[in-house]
Amino acid sequence: MSEASVTPGAGGPAPAPARLTTFGPSALLTPANAITVLRLLATPLLIALVMVWGPNWGIFLLWGALSFTDGIDGWVARRQGTTRSGAFLDPLADKVVVLGALVALVAKGIVWWVPVAIIAFREVGMSIYRSVVGRRGVSIPARTTAKVKTVLQDVAIALCLVPPLAHHTALLATGIWVATAMTVFTGGQYYLDGRRAARAARVAPAPDGPAGA
Repeated sequence: MSEASVTPGAGGPAPAPARLTTFGPSALLTPANAITVLRLLATPLLIALVMVWGPNWGIFLLWGALSFTDGIDGWVARRQGTTRSGAFLDPLADKVVVLGALVALVAKGIVWWVPVAIIAFREVGMSIYRSVVGRRGVSIPARTTAKVKTVLQDVAIALCLVPPLAHHTALLATGIWVATAMTVFTGGQYYLDGRRAARAARVAPAPDGPAGA
C-alpha cells in the first residue's frame, strides 16, 4: 500500500477532502445570482439596440458576452455552492435572453415569426410542465442535448447580428430552423423523461415495505 493512500498513524485510507462551499442552498446574494441578474437587466438594452440599429458589430459583441456568461454563472455556482434561487433564476435568464433577442429580430423583420413562436411555445410550455411535475415530487434530469440546443439558439441569433450576413436570408432562416428543430426535439425528450420518472415514482415501493426492510 502506498504512503499516499494511508493517513499517518491511522492505518487506514485517508478520507477524501470535503468540498468547501461558500453559500448555502437558501442564499440569495451570491456572485452567480449577480451574474444572472446582470444578464436579465442587459436584455432590455439588447432588445432596444436591435430594434434601433439591427445587425451591428457592437450588438454582436454584446450578444456574445451574454451567451458566454450563460455558462459562467453555472460554473461559479458549482464552485461556491448551488442555491435554490440560482436554480430558478438561471434557466429563467436563459429563456428571457434568448426569447427577447428572437422577438427583437422578428420585430426588425430579420427572421420569420413562425420558428420563433415555436421556440417560445416550447420554452414556456416545458417550464410549466417541469414545474407541475416537480410539485408532484418528480425530477427531470438535465440532458446534454439541452446544452446543444442552447448553443444552436445562441449561434443562430449571433448569425442574425453579423452585418455581412444581414442579406443572406436563406442562411439566417436555416440557422433559426435548425435551432427550432433541436428545441422541439429536446422538448419531446424532456416530456418522455417526465412520464417515465412519474411512472417509476408511482410503482416504487414504500421505504418501509419489503424492498426497504
